Amino acid sequence: MPPGSKTPRVSIVIRALNEEKHLGRLLSAVERQSLAKPEVVLVDSGSHDRTLEIARQHKARIVHIEPQDFTFGRSLNLGIRKAGGDVIVLASAHVFPEHDDWLKNLVAPFADPQMAMVYGKQRGTDESQFSESQHFRKWYPDHSTFEQAHGFANNANSAVRKRVWETIPFDEELTGLEDLAWASWAHAEGYKIAYVAEAGVYHVHTETAAQIMNRHRREAIALRQILPASTFGFLNFVSLFVRTTLADYGAAVRQGQFLRQLVNIPRFRFLQYWGTYRGYRDPAQPSSQLKRVFYYPPDALEPRPAGRHKARNKAA
Repeated sequence: MPPGSKTPRVSIVIRALNEEKHLGRLLSAVERQSLAKPEVVLVDSGSHDRTLEIARQHKARIVHIEPQDFTFGRSLNLGIRKAGGDVIVLASAHVFPEHDDWLKNLVAPFADPQMAMVYGKQRGTDESQFSESQHFRKWYPDHSTFEQAHGFANNANSAVRKRVWETIPFDEELTGLEDLAWASWAHAEGYKIAYVAEAGVYHVHTETAAQIMNRHRREAIALRQILPASTFGFLNFVSLFVRTTLADYGAAVRQGQFLRQLVNIPRFRFLQYWGTYRGYRDPAQPSSQLKRVFYYPPDALEPRPAGRHKARNKAA
């Protein structure tokens, strides 16, 4: 921050559904940050594991959204309205910071009054798909850009100025990419978007094949709404599948992982681009049943048997 400038009040908004495996690691890391004691707001969309218990242990404020009302944009808007900060940090429940200066580095660019949105680096872990880690390296490089020339951002690790958000909240109808839509609007309005490589997180995705495909499918539906002139045909699917698979194989050879990733690489890239291809052919307004498929894994909203839940609590 420039000399004499006022440090902004910071709130962190986290969307969550059954995140007992990852949430405690994130909240413990928040408590260690060099930026002291930010407010934490957890927006829960129906967890029936230990997510809420963990949030309470870490003094997070809990806000509920009904599963039938959930969209990514709506849940974020709800959390931001409840938050008291001038700068709102948005974090996925299954990320965790690279270091204790993550938060300080992420909010520092807001010293510029024209800064509307900042997003940070993402990296995979040993649990991540090899190809997704390559995707992170492509889109989140090791060098920062403090005045980005385009409207791109990602809400797994980002921050917005609340005053600007109050002008235009996140789009609540999109099935994904609400971050891209908002950043594009802010950039077109003359606000600044920054990328800060020094504000990195590890992003853990542990998805089934169906979940990988459906994530890219719903994002494709959203992209069609954001960019109505965009297209994605079968030749696009084939071309991108072949090119990215070969590029990933080259990276796997250089990293000594070729045999280990021989099947995983084409599997992930097929699911990614086949999901995109399907999304470009889905209805522009998906049915409530299809949205449930997009937003919730199978049985995600079904309570566990009482005995099993107690056993899990005891083991924890």
